[in-house]
Amino acid sequence: MGKFVIKKTKTGIKFDLKATNGEVIATSEVYVAEASCRNGIKSVTVNAPIAALEDQTVEGFETQKNPKFEVYTDKRGEIRFRLKARNGQIIAVSEGYKTKKSALNGIESIRKNVVDAKIVKED
Repeated sequence: MGKFVIKKTKTGIKFDLKATNGEVIATSEVYVAEASCRNGIKSVTVNAPIAALEDQTVEGFETQKNPKFEVYTDKRGEIRFRLKARNGQIIAVSEGYKTKKSALNGIESIRKNVVDAKIVKED
């Protein structure tokens, strides 16, 4: 079972979604307030299981409607993904992966882990 870990940063508060093995599979933006952070978690929980997949690494890719996972290649040549909510706002981002297969596995891990993920707060 995955978990959302809420933690303070120098500039606010954010969450990481961790898989059962403790690996971070997605990270949020930095929020000003904990209530906003918790709303972000709720949005990921609602949107991730139903999000379409838009593979921007393929030439001539088909644009999908939100909510969606966007898979793309970053400036360093790594594969990343971001989850967008229905309103188009980015609600979670991944780390860089060496292969698209690993990134797609990360997306599937999110879909599975958000269903019953607990929320824990780190001090």
